Amino acid sequence: MTDADVSTPPAEIKGRIVDALMELAGERAFEDISIADIAARAGVGLADFRDAFPSKGAVLAGFNRRVDRLVLSGKSDALEGEPAKERLFDVLMRRLDAMAPWRAGVRGVARWARRDPLAAAALNREALNSTRFMLEAAGVNSEGAVGAVKLQGLVLAFARVLDVWFDDEGEGFPATMAALDRELTRGEKLVGRAEDLHRLTAPLRGLARSILDASSRRGGRRRAPEPTDETAEPEPV
Repeated sequence: MTDADVSTPPAEIKGRIVDALMELAGERAFEDISIADIAARAGVGLADFRDAFPSKGAVLAGFNRRVDRLVLSGKSDALEGEPAKERLFDVLMRRLDAMAPWRAGVRGVARWARRDPLAAAALNREALNSTRFMLEAAGVNSEGAVGAVKLQGLVLAFARVLDVWFDDEGEGFPATMAALDRELTRGEKLVGRAEDLHRLTAPLRGLARSILDASSRRGGRRRAPEPTDETAEPEPV
């Protein structure tokens, strides 16, 4: 195996490596796939692989960014003015459509995450990044404490939807659509409770900030030094 031709654009090499990994992930256990295996399937040398990605995990991140781009580039204004749930449903179904050519590979990655807690934690971080952009594409705020609840909740909900999608052979993925609708309905209720709690605790948070600010100001106030033997005024004779 030789390195790719010098005229091959780096983006094309990266694309071939991503495709190779996802193909292999659909054929065998993810932990059994080596960098050399991926390079061989992609038709590139190890030097080209190293230039493109520092690790196998980075290739997975590259796949995630590819899916993100496909979804975000296809953003439509057709649902503008519709409820947030409908907009998010559309965005997430477009995400599933973007992943469909690599469904077997995505399933292999999901199975690997269940076997490896460290892998699951790393994949969760990637999923949180992607989900932030999915929420933005749907016009849903993801900032602050409630935003963090939305992000992690949607990551977990989408993972449950994926479990249905992996086995959904119906035209248009009807079982998947039903599962996604259920998860988003449940998520709406949970987010509503989180927002209510956030509003109810706002006065307490404001009080805590005031106490901390006052404590900080007192702690930073300059004080006159205590007199010492050298600085004390002499006793009158």
